[in-house]
Amino acid sequence: MSTNKPLVAILANEVAPRTKQSIYPSQFIARVQGREKRQLGEAFGLSNFGVNLTRLAPGAVSALRHAHTLQDEFIYVLQGHPTLHTNAGATQLSPGMCAGFKAGSGDAHQLANETNDEVVFLEVGDRTAGDTVTYPDDDLQANMVGGQWQFSHTDGTPY
Repeated sequence: MSTNKPLVAILANEVAPRTKQSIYPSQFIARVQGREKRQLGEAFGLSNFGVNLTRLAPGAVSALRHAHTLQDEFIYVLQGHPTLHTNAGATQLSPGMCAGFKAGSGDAHQLANETNDEVVFLEVGDRTAGDTVTYPDDDLQANMVGGQWQFSHTDGTPY
């Protein structure tokens, strides 16, 4: 008789941080130093959407500024005062604030910790197949192929 029970509830801080710093091509990885993600959705085996508990050290960013063609994203600030950078400019956020990024809007976004205190937020995103991500500040794009991100220059040349 098996004693393995399905996972019902956990303490989010007890989920181990993701071991790989980033999936970006090597020349971009340093730009996300100071970011720590705990993949909460993975802990439950979720496959339709992802949930991350993300911490940003002072000076860190959530990601390169980006926009998805097919995947929606949502963030909820738990601690600290990150700055949300979008096509409209910079917006200071505080605990309890949230923001959503509709797929296909072209509104590139990024959270930056421009303070001396840690920032903690939840990020939720779906996993729609065939998504493309554009990075308007960088010579970078990503395509979801077979469940894996494939990165290339904006002219399509692979990294």
